[in-house]
Amino acid sequence: MEAALNVIGGKWKLTILNRLLSGPKRYGELHRSVAGITEKMLTQQLRELEEDQIVERKIYPVVPPKVEYSFTEQGKKLTDVFKALEIWGSNFQHRINPISGNADHDNSCYTFKDEAQLAELSTTHS
Repeated sequence: MEAALNVIGGKWKLTILNRLLSGPKRYGELHRSVAGITEKMLTQQLRELEEDQIVERKIYPVVPPKVEYSFTEQGKKLTDVFKALEIWGSNFQHRINPISGNADHDNSCYTFKDEAQLAELSTTHS
């Protein structure tokens, strides 16, 4: 557990990785989608994720330079972790707020495209 938290722990990494679940992103796109992160911090976090071989940076030979960030094969293996976290969070939210009548999942997460898919996984993993 400690090794995993050393790689994906911290304030920003899970949010950055969550944004990459839907596919490759350019630096500016990531910066705009992660509210509150500074350019310096985003650069630092992306470099750390790249060093840990979770994210890869692809540089296109064009002017102006184009750079995209995406998951490596190793990084793609985290998808199941994100699914499990979303299911857990949804179930937890429902338990602490049962009045809502349903377990609303985090709309910022790209793991699940619709409520039916989340409900199906939630019932199979409860």
